[in-house]
Amino acid sequence: MMKRFMRWFLAAVVMSTLLGASAHARPLFWYRDGAWSIKHVFSHKHRKGTRSDLTKNSQVPNASKGPLLIVVSIADQRISLYDDGVLIARSSVSTGVRDHPTPLGVFSVIGKQKWHRSNIYSDAPMPYMQRITWSGIALHAGNLPGYPASHGCIRLTNDFAIRLFHLTRRGTRVIIAHDDIRPVEINNPRLFVAKPKVAIGSPETGSATQAAETHAPLVSNAQAQGDAKGLDFAAAGVTPQKVAPISIFVSRKLSKLFVRQGFTPLFDVPADIQNPNEPMGTHVFSAMEFPNEGAAIRWTVVSIPEQPSLRQKTSAKLQKGPAKQRAVLSTPAQANAALNRIDIPQDAVERIDKLLTPGSSLIISDYGISDETGNDTDFIVLTH
Repeated sequence: MMKRFMRWFLAAVVMSTLLGASAHARPLFWYRDGAWSIKHVFSHKHRKGTRSDLTKNSQVPNASKGPLLIVVSIADQRISLYDDGVLIARSSVSTGVRDHPTPLGVFSVIGKQKWHRSNIYSDAPMPYMQRITWSGIALHAGNLPGYPASHGCIRLTNDFAIRLFHLTRRGTRVIIAHDDIRPVEINNPRLFVAKPKVAIGSPETGSATQAAETHAPLVSNAQAQGDAKGLDFAAAGVTPQKVAPISIFVSRKLSKLFVRQGFTPLFDVPADIQNPNEPMGTHVFSAMEFPNEGAAIRWTVVSIPEQPSLRQKTSAKLQKGPAKQRAVLSTPAQANAALNRIDIPQDAVERIDKLLTPGSSLIISDYGISDETGNDTDFIVLTH
């Protein structure tokens, strides 16, 4: 009897040990386990090294007050969300490894899908996916081990990914840089000024008529369908923007100005750039919500450093995990210097003024248009 009891006891101990080991055996890399189910992804506990919320107001709100801007810092492994120029939420991310780095530059959301699987990496799940390039780079919910671990995508915490998905729209600007750069307000007489315009149409159909002198197309730019709990934007009193914002791109390399609206090319003209052999940098100007009719437009700018700052490099060498909170504040001086070197034909300026709406943007860069730019994208500018 005693021998039988001992056999049962030993069997129970062995079984308990095996089950415990199995329960803790979870891979660190998302793409190395394509068999993960959606249920597994959303029940996964993030490791101690990650920071899902880093600001007092860390929860993504249900609706935006003005144009949104997403900034991803590679050095900090952090995403920051700005609404009408104000920081409203921040969270940890996991970006690309050395052999599959996350590209740096200026992007925008070009496609969204709640339940997506990678067609490149073993059918890996990419829930709440927001695509920023057609070559496979996207923001999506995923495993965050506390350091770069993806094949180029930007993995988000589950809750942040869900709320961000329901807040953004196609065309939301995304900037990826080494440093955690922040927008600042800027004033310059060379920035465009909005003119009165008339537009009638539906954002769902993409069909509309506009003042004859502009002939600007309208595109599908519908608001997202509420927050993660089902709250819709109509109930929140937010009116969808009917006219798609325009994007202006000035390239020092090409000595040209290009204009797009809702991913559709409108026109391009030569741009006269003073001292064309001298770098200007890459600067992204954004038109904020218009305070009232006839008032001057508020502009913000983000200047993207070409290389990681010395402070970022030193900090990265001293620690394994993501760096502590820090940021490189954009300086209007550099952006103003770039603006002052550009001369644009007056007829092009007047046409742009008539098309200007909140959310419109001006990109100035030493680089040309990336090959990633296509018929279904905004301007994509790669800085690395």
